[in-house]
Amino acid sequence: MAFSFAPMPLSHPEEILHDLSPFILIHKNGTIERLVGKEVTPPSTDPTTGVHSKDVRISPETGLSARIYLPGATTSQDQKLPVLIYFHGGGFLFGTAFSTMFQPFLNRLALEAQTIIVSVDYRRAPEHLYPAQYDDSWEAIKWVASHATRNGTEPWLNDYADFERVFFGGESAGANIAHHMGMRIGLGIDLDTFGDRFKLVGLVLIDPHFGGETLIGGEVVADVKERNILDKLWRVMNPSFSSLDDPLINPAKDPNLSKLGGRRVLVSVAEKDLLRDRGWYYYEVLGKSGWNGQVDIIEAKGEGHVFHLYLPFRENALTLFKTLSSFINGDKAHAYVTCVYIACVFHLKLQAHKYDANNTIPLASSSHGRNLFLPENRSENRTEICLGVCSLRTREAKD
Repeated sequence: MAFSFAPMPLSHPEEILHDLSPFILIHKNGTIERLVGKEVTPPSTDPTTGVHSKDVRISPETGLSARIYLPGATTSQDQKLPVLIYFHGGGFLFGTAFSTMFQPFLNRLALEAQTIIVSVDYRRAPEHLYPAQYDDSWEAIKWVASHATRNGTEPWLNDYADFERVFFGGESAGANIAHHMGMRIGLGIDLDTFGDRFKLVGLVLIDPHFGGETLIGGEVVADVKERNILDKLWRVMNPSFSSLDDPLINPAKDPNLSKLGGRRVLVSVAEKDLLRDRGWYYYEVLGKSGWNGQVDIIEAKGEGHVFHLYLPFRENALTLFKTLSSFINGDKAHAYVTCVYIACVFHLKLQAHKYDANNTIPLASSSHGRNLFLPENRSENRTEICLGVCSLRTREAKD
């Protein structure tokens, strides 16, 4: 099971100003009808994982809040845990940090990775237009960083957080936010707020919501109505939006991409996701930008958009948990082994790559057989592993 971008039939289409089904309908009379992500779950101690959660208010002025997850086995203040600041998906328009759809995934991830997770409840469009979503997320990051002195308002962060092991992450629209928060860190925005005690190590981008004016890969043959839904989500969030090549949606057009904060990025895409090729394109462009870091990408075979949110967790989801845990905890070798169920994006048999006379890697192909990415020069800074049904492509950090 996964999200579908296919619009649904409407009984009274003449009453609808913006048809963003199957996610949200905006009526001409101003009514906003969210179709998914409405069910919420209160914070608790999860009986399956033992993970504790609580809700905190960050800004009374804007209503900004977050849900914090703490692994249940954490008993000693001497045991400092990495921090994942997480931005939920939902096209910037639906879902909250308290939505039932996100709770099982974050409980399980907190347990698997033994990490504190701060899931940000940023304001949503169309009630709050751009840049509210990004500004709220940035305020949440600064609030977390304020605990690096161990004198913040939240005891779990004061007592258990390792602020030299901070990650930003999210799925879909949340992955887009995570990228742009990494850009703000890299550009040194509000640098005095963070100091030496707060260090962004890397980004986790699951099914990232990026786009562009020029269609790539499977977008060329995708259903036009489904493609249009993705475009409309952007334009409702930011009515002044003029081009899908704005760096907000197309990082490839950002002249500052090489300044991305952190040293490691993990991109996760799904074979049947309409956004799949955008994740691959991001991987390729970031790797060529001159950014001084390591970017990995994994692809889940046979899966669709945000498949990892659905219960019961399937084998690919369980493997994703292990891969994320290894990434957050810096165990790269373990990540290679545990991604064994992730799809091989090259149509290879159990054999080593063969390089042509120019020492370039074979072209990666989209699911529709068209060449999508240009060949690259092979170098010692590039690692590629294929375990038959698995491919984890890596660019090593530069010295």
